[in-house]
Amino acid sequence: LAGIVGHFLPYSMSDSNITDFTNPSTFILLGIPGLEKAHIWISIPFCIMYAIAILANFIILFIVKRESSLHEPMYYFLCMLAITDLLLSTSILPKMLSIFWFNSREINFSACLTQMYFIHCFSGMESGIFVAMGFDRYVAICHPLRYSTILTIPVVAKMGLAVVILILPYPFLLRQWPYCRTNLIPQPYCAHMAVLKLACADIRVSSYYGLFVLFCVMGLDVIFIVVSYIQILRAIFCLPTKDARLKTFGTCISHLCAILVFYIPGLFFSLTFRFHQNVPLHFHVLIANVYYLMPSMLNPIIYGVRTKQIRGRLLRFFTHKGT
Repeated sequence: LAGIVGHFLPYSMSDSNITDFTNPSTFILLGIPGLEKAHIWISIPFCIMYAIAILANFIILFIVKRESSLHEPMYYFLCMLAITDLLLSTSILPKMLSIFWFNSREINFSACLTQMYFIHCFSGMESGIFVAMGFDRYVAICHPLRYSTILTIPVVAKMGLAVVILILPYPFLLRQWPYCRTNLIPQPYCAHMAVLKLACADIRVSSYYGLFVLFCVMGLDVIFIVVSYIQILRAIFCLPTKDARLKTFGTCISHLCAILVFYIPGLFFSLTFRFHQNVPLHFHVLIANVYYLMPSMLNPIIYGVRTKQIRGRLLRFFTHKGT
């Protein structure tokens, strides 16, 4: 879903910003254009979100590692999600906060491409993990006797490797273009299309490849998730009692909530750009930042509250600490 933000982020610069340089050594990240005076205040909620994300995800990792009874596929995927959330938010927040706090806007060309790669790669991995978790629920409900043999860690690792390979051409394609328009990027991080629009060349190869990755990562993932839940619902409705149906469906609630947190902001961002062209640039940038950072904070909270095993271990840990 990272491609939504990259492909739809509006870009508007005045002619006075156009220069005659080629292949700049640095780009200038503008933060949130139009809200420069409020950068300090804007940084406060983002900093709080980042702190909560770090603490909550490390707690999830600690509990799963400590409790041997949680060493099964569902919780391994939850650990993978926690690690991905930590890496994704860390790819964005430190540089963003340096812009907000110290006005440190410059970023090296290679560092910009590296940041862009990690942002899109980890976001794509997160989407892939949600597919794996959806398939995990499908196997657990529809084929419980084969639960430990169908969806193994090597299978999920191959899915993650596929995302890494798909995103890999991004920086190499961007590096080959000449840049002569401007070195100003109207957001606090480097995204694929935001950098690509600065190139003064025929960029259709990169643009089409970006759309291809968007379809492969987001489109196929959504299709797989929908198909998994169609099969899950069919199996649930075949259960004999209402209590059994509710109990079985309850095991899917955490995953469904996390999916909504991940996909809804991106969908909202896309719709606001397509149907409300007069929406201010700073609003688009803020929504894009929320899209990347909100799931990292909410995912561990959702699973910590909704998953009885994790909630019980957490309460027991703090209870023992207090005695």
